Amino acid sequence: MIASLGVAGGAHAGPRSDLADVVRQLLINRSTTTKVPAPEPQVTIAGRSTGKWGFGTAVLAAAKVEGAYPEGWLFIAHRDTNGWTAALEGEPRFAVLAGQAPILSSEERRVLGVDLDRAEALDRRTGLRLPYANGQTWTLTGGPHRMSTTVRSSIDLSGGDGKVLSARAGLAYTMCSSGKGWIRVIHDRGWATDYYHLSGNIKVSGKRIGDGVFLGNIGNDVSCGGSSTGAHVHFSLRYKNKYVAIDGHAIGKWVIKQSGALYEGYALHGSARADVGDGLYNYGRLGFRQGIVDTDGGGSTIQRSGPATSYAQVGSIADGETVDIVCSVRGELHTGRLGTTNLWTRLKDGSYISDAFLWTGRSDPLNGLCP
Repeated sequence: MIASLGVAGGAHAGPRSDLADVVRQLLINRSTTTKVPAPEPQVTIAGRSTGKWGFGTAVLAAAKVEGAYPEGWLFIAHRDTNGWTAALEGEPRFAVLAGQAPILSSEERRVLGVDLDRAEALDRRTGLRLPYANGQTWTLTGGPHRMSTTVRSSIDLSGGDGKVLSARAGLAYTMCSSGKGWIRVIHDRGWATDYYHLSGNIKVSGKRIGDGVFLGNIGNDVSCGGSSTGAHVHFSLRYKNKYVAIDGHAIGKWVIKQSGALYEGYALHGSARADVGDGLYNYGRLGFRQGIVDTDGGGSTIQRSGPATSYAQVGSIADGETVDIVCSVRGELHTGRLGTTNLWTRLKDGSYISDAFLWTGRSDPLNGLCP
């Protein structure tokens, strides 16, 4: 949706309209919620904006009550003789304007100036680690639940040293107008992550940050609304500029699973299960040409010299181990946690394991078919 103040049915605001007013109206038009009382628009215009270009964050703050969630976007705006044209993150016009805006960095133009609304094969590999130091164990305090939409995009995490770190490198933005509480990091391949309730967070507007960079401490900040009990980070997954169900996605080599009511659910590392209240050890990210052995019950999976049980056993790999995938072949059918498949993975040592006992996040060959 594009702001249309001052010109009926058009894409522009009147020449005298204030940019913040244009974006506020855009926020109200875009809202997907029916909050009572009405959400409070928060528009933060980045200091690098000019008379012809505007950029910043736009948030519909929620009431500070349980079950309320803020909605937030980046915005980009351009002013010509007809007035301001503004668009929010996730709209095709946003990508067009972002790709042209001289006030954005070259990386922002490259990342934000891409229309991500295109069909792709389902891929649940995120390339993300858990948002704390590798090797630490934090508590899963809340299973899949919401962040503004009805989609269960988020989990709650607390414990360890309390330092929340970026789950992957990307462009970081502070969302709330207070500069507190909420950071969004836009990664590659269409992924983004949100971190809410932070205490003592960094303040950023498009800064490039690396993997594992300090964002803030776990806390109870509700500068943009909602509620918080017990210091934690509300960690949310976004894809193609919108929240997506975190169910079935790999974060730090744990596959997050949704079940039951909001805040229920669990995580799987191979066959090892962590329920709400249990600890999640941060194994780091899963590589895009890697898989996690999941025997759906523990133990190990057999390595064979070819893609069928008629081939000789040449070794075994324990449940939960990470393997590097060279290529895939079609072979004997096997059934695992995710169903039945005839795909087999060839490993670096030339051995094969059935994909029925390997989580890859995809149902097709991860690294292509073997020649």
